[in-house]
Amino acid sequence: MSKKRIAVIFGGASSEHEVSRLSSAYIINSIDKEKFDVVTIGITKDGRWFLTTAPTAKIANGEWENDTNNKRAFISPAPTIGGLVVLNSDGHSEVVKLDVVFPVLHGKNGEDGTVQGLLELSKIPYVGCGVAASACCMDKVFTNIMLRDSGIDEADFTWFYTYEYKRSPEKCIEQVENALAYPIFVKPANAGSSVGVNKAKNREQLINAIEIAIKEDSKILFEENIIGKEVECAVFGNEDIFASIPGEIAPAKEFYDYEAKYQSASSELYIPAKISDELIEKVRETAKKAYHLFGCAGLTRVDFFVTEDGRVLLNELNTLPGFTSISMYPKLMANCGKEGKQLIAELIDLALNKNMA
Repeated sequence: MSKKRIAVIFGGASSEHEVSRLSSAYIINSIDKEKFDVVTIGITKDGRWFLTTAPTAKIANGEWENDTNNKRAFISPAPTIGGLVVLNSDGHSEVVKLDVVFPVLHGKNGEDGTVQGLLELSKIPYVGCGVAASACCMDKVFTNIMLRDSGIDEADFTWFYTYEYKRSPEKCIEQVENALAYPIFVKPANAGSSVGVNKAKNREQLINAIEIAIKEDSKILFEENIIGKEVECAVFGNEDIFASIPGEIAPAKEFYDYEAKYQSASSELYIPAKISDELIEKVRETAKKAYHLFGCAGLTRVDFFVTEDGRVLLNELNTLPGFTSISMYPKLMANCGKEGKQLIAELIDLALNKNMA
């Protein structure tokens, strides 16, 4: 039986470009080469697509962009093509058929439903959530509204569009201060990995945080400060949903920001989380409920706050979580018996067996 060909897409026009490279290197190295032929597609920060044969070390550090063997390429939206169109230097093109795509893209232009939409048009199976789930989970305002309406506990919040702030900053600031007490978390609605997120303890800091957040997105979310343990749960599956034993993060900084997630090894990870057995089960059940609510598929990491008085508040869902050496999703799944090669193989199987319209 011939091996299936899997394309791993990495990089992307996103503030999480560098993390995507690290995640893709982990995933490429974990793919069983006896079962799959691997094609690697790199996207530069300015959005250029290339078929590359660069080794994973050069993908991880960004040197892949200088590889002289790179070829311009793109996935065709036409289902009759069913693969990657490669542009050769002689002006001719060729098609590389793809059986499945693993879009290892974090944040905008990848985790937000855009690439998933392209793959739906092309009728190529892909790992992870579909268009609607990806878009709704990426947008923290949509996430919060859906959680509130479904009865899943979360932090109090308010939000506005950046154009509203530019038109009437005083009115928007009053909206936030009337809704929430300081300290207040300020978040771009559509930036992942805590990019552009800040904690404001007074009006001056609030204004500064808003100015940072509006550079990342057209919609800004404001949330109450929750004092509690930061707990994460790895969820896996399509119709049959599995939730891992949750883990706990003790951030190296005041909160678990981009640096603490990906650049600092001093954040402590505890598996299982240091909470009661009852709360562990509540986290797992809530994670599965949210996964089902948003229509997730394949994988999602669901993040919570657990307070001293036993509240379990859902913070966010990450439909393509980090797969770096210090990332929680692969660590949680390994703790449940699905390590590296097995986990990636099963995620690919889920993609091949996922119902596509």
